[in-house]
Amino acid sequence: MARTNYTSKGERRNVSKWVRKAIKRERTGLQRLNAQIDAFLEGKNVVLTIPNPNPNEKGKPFIRRNAKEVWSKDKFIIKQS
Repeated sequence: MARTNYTSKGERRNVSKWVRKAIKRERTGLQRLNAQIDAFLEGKNVVLTIPNPNPNEKGKPFIRRNAKEVWSKDKFIIKQS
């Protein structure tokens, strides 16, 4: 009996790591921000890198925050009276 089709087990990546890293390096900051906004609006878990508001922490110039804490989905909804 011959096999008619093949389904991958998804065990290994089909694109090498250096190619994926090179593609990410070529993106501009604006492209990255647009991708983050699109993911946030889709409801995905987005983590932002922001400047540290605490000037006393010299070893941490930037910190990571969840986009839900920084951005708000209902920020631009106009209230109806």
